[in-house]
Amino acid sequence: MNWEDNVRKVVPYVAGEQPKEQDVIKLNTNECPYPPAPGVAAAIHGFDCDKLRKYPDTDASLLVHALARRHGLSDRQVFVGVGSDDVLAMSFLTFFHSGKPVLFPDITYSFYDVWADLYGIPYQRQPLDDNFCIRKEDYFRENGGIVIANPNAPTGVAVPQSGLEEIIRANPDSVVIIDEAYVDFGGESCVPLIEKYDNLLVVQTFSKSRSMAGMRIGYAMGNEKIIGYLNDVKNSVNSYTMSGVSIAAGAASVADETYFQDTVAKVVATRERVRGELEKLGFVCTDARTNFLFASHRTIPAREIFEALRAEKIYVRFWDKPRISDWMRISIGTDEEMDRVIAFLGDYLKK
Repeated sequence: MNWEDNVRKVVPYVAGEQPKEQDVIKLNTNECPYPPAPGVAAAIHGFDCDKLRKYPDTDASLLVHALARRHGLSDRQVFVGVGSDDVLAMSFLTFFHSGKPVLFPDITYSFYDVWADLYGIPYQRQPLDDNFCIRKEDYFRENGGIVIANPNAPTGVAVPQSGLEEIIRANPDSVVIIDEAYVDFGGESCVPLIEKYDNLLVVQTFSKSRSMAGMRIGYAMGNEKIIGYLNDVKNSVNSYTMSGVSIAAGAASVADETYFQDTVAKVVATRERVRGELEKLGFVCTDARTNFLFASHRTIPAREIFEALRAEKIYVRFWDKPRISDWMRISIGTDEEMDRVIAFLGDYLKK
């Protein structure tokens, strides 16, 4: 026996490739192609660096209050963390402690099973149907918790709020987490259901629609009791999760609703235009309500197209996994970037 026998061994999550070259079109990690709201830069540039010698506000009160006000909640109904990954990981640690299996789809955000394995949480994957849709009946059974990304990743498919409400209502003894990382691009949020169901936790992020993936801000919303439990666990791990700069920048982003809505509208408009262009080139796309498209060509294997794009320094995401090995996820960039992608694909597919 040696020290390695006592190591917690897990298979880690693999993030999208981060190319080091500058002359690339990066469409593989669902970042926003536009900068954050102007007030974010002002908040960062105006931040008093002398404050960095002191610990930040453990409650992130400025940011929490801004988010609560935007969503029509009380401050005690909002929890913030270092990106939604931090919030979700803390939620797994907090709420999935029954010994019963946690349920989530077989095709979804691939961090869910990593957290479950890390924390020793049993889980079962529920297969999506042939159209990549959830079968709500699969969640009407005993479980230790439920996690559903809506709209889903990497498929982009969204479930109506009414369908998710059936799942939440059918599971009063389990916490149901709705991961709404992409909801701003056309999904229907479950935030209005928070007052009806005390077992509901809704998680959102600043990384997509607010153009702040590099700042690492995520948050959860629920009733006061569920948020209180989440804070108890967070403060047992690290009370100072949010930096002072992040708090200030996040609050500035929330303050500019017009810029936020305009950015989302631009991404959605480009997505729908590109969907049409891809379909003309022989691709099939899901009805993605996200800042990406999930696409499969009718005749050319996804791996071949993925590698051809990469050779052209166009990065998209491809998984060699069952059921989705013929599909690619293409983040939405600027109109100029997407025009270059369509032009390349048009030439390549003629060969």
